[in-house]
Amino acid sequence: MKTYDIVIVGGGPAGLAAAVAAKEAGNDSILILERDHELGGILNQCIHNGFGLHTFKEELTGPEYAYRFIKQVLDLGIEYKLNTMVMDIAEDKTVTAMNREDGMFQIPAKAVILAMGCRERPRGALNIPGYRPAGIFSAGTAQRLVNIEGYMPGREVVILGSGDIGLIMARRMTLEGAKVKVVAELMPYSGGLKRNIVQCLDDYGIPLKLSHTVVDIEGKEHVTAVTIAEVGPDRKPIPGTEERYTCDTLLLSCGLIPENELSRAAGVSMSPITSGPVVNESLETNIPGVFACGNVLHVHDLVDYVSEEAKRAGQNAVKYINDGCKKAENDNVIELVATEGARYTVPSTINVDRMDDLLTVRFRVGDVYKDSFVSVYFDDERVMHNKKRIIAPGEMEQIILKKTQLTEKAGLKKITVKIEKE
Repeated sequence: MKTYDIVIVGGGPAGLAAAVAAKEAGNDSILILERDHELGGILNQCIHNGFGLHTFKEELTGPEYAYRFIKQVLDLGIEYKLNTMVMDIAEDKTVTAMNREDGMFQIPAKAVILAMGCRERPRGALNIPGYRPAGIFSAGTAQRLVNIEGYMPGREVVILGSGDIGLIMARRMTLEGAKVKVVAELMPYSGGLKRNIVQCLDDYGIPLKLSHTVVDIEGKEHVTAVTIAEVGPDRKPIPGTEERYTCDTLLLSCGLIPENELSRAAGVSMSPITSGPVVNESLETNIPGVFACGNVLHVHDLVDYVSEEAKRAGQNAVKYINDGCKKAENDNVIELVATEGARYTVPSTINVDRMDDLLTVRFRVGDVYKDSFVSVYFDDERVMHNKKRIIAPGEMEQIILKKTQLTEKAGLKKITVKIEKE
């Protein structure tokens, strides 16, 4: 097989943006490997609008947003292979993949960009009691059935989980004539964006029951009813709070998991919080020349941020190759620590010598905080204290660090991000 400087695993929004940025940074030897039969990833089934407000300053549907990047890939002549499954990434960055045309093949690469996206948490991980009848779908599967395959999963629907896909499918099923009876959420807060709660539930009179979960599924051949109950602070059902809903469909929207089987097998260090790779300021993993971006790194709520992050990964992969594929020196490395409400940060470390003039640090919180402050400490000195009316787990937060700030603080070893009340 032909060799390439940069191999990108995944042809969704992250892979496409990384490829375009790498090409524009001056590298012509790029290959995208995509397991589906077309580029665009999950965006192809997201026919609702709301994409592109940050990137293109206009409101687009998912397929329209994807096509903007697909067109750039085509116009720039970037190579890609469809229906191609990547099987392994070796320590020396040799990528093993297979498809019908080429069979099993290997591509030696100088840099690899991981852009595999994420998958939904399956029913088996949720420990829901009851039979295993037909009529139980993940929200993403239902979305594909309705928007691409043209099938309606059912007519009377209960949704467990208030992630963004579940909220959007509550509206989509309603528009297709189904009756969505309730959205139950285990946590005391929604896992989705506030705008989706308003536009997808409130506007259609669909009830959202927080601190509730499914405790029973009826029906052996097909779902006939679902029972939900309120849960206490220990997340266990409270006896006597059960409510039964007759239905023929149960949709599960209980969280997304970064798709990192390949990353783990390659020896990439993983974060127990995000389930994605641990990366530095260049979005580089512990394996030199292997970068990660998009939902494979940590689950985003806006695709615009995926594209922005992937662009950095593409540019940094080119920079790594231009610098002779050398392992970075760790002389001037600052650790990023998330604590007191902040769950994690991406990146986890910063090499000041290699960072750009501005660095976006993204993080999520573990609870809902009202009238609180996002605070940043350089060692023990507080340098940022930004008031926020509300901070919620469903919405990603970010801070911007300036290179000049870090270089002026001699001997800086640790940057701490936390949530404070005053």
